[in-house]
Amino acid sequence: MSDDEKLQRNIRHTTGKHALKQIHAIVEQENKNDADSARALSWLLRYGWIVLLLVSAIVAHLMGVY
Repeated sequence: MSDDEKLQRNIRHTTGKHALKQIHAIVEQENKNDADSARALSWLLRYGWIVLLLVSAIVAHLMGVY
């Protein structure tokens, strides 16, 4: 293997490692976004009904029903 072939192989190897690191960062960010969305949805399902009940009570009070 000549020095030029070794250099080309090293360049391809380094470029491939860099691309994999970038892909890994993108995947990690998407996983974090998915986890944040799941956490927000969980909170909404857990506590959203309380907020809805409070808003309904305020609207009923303003309309004179309550």
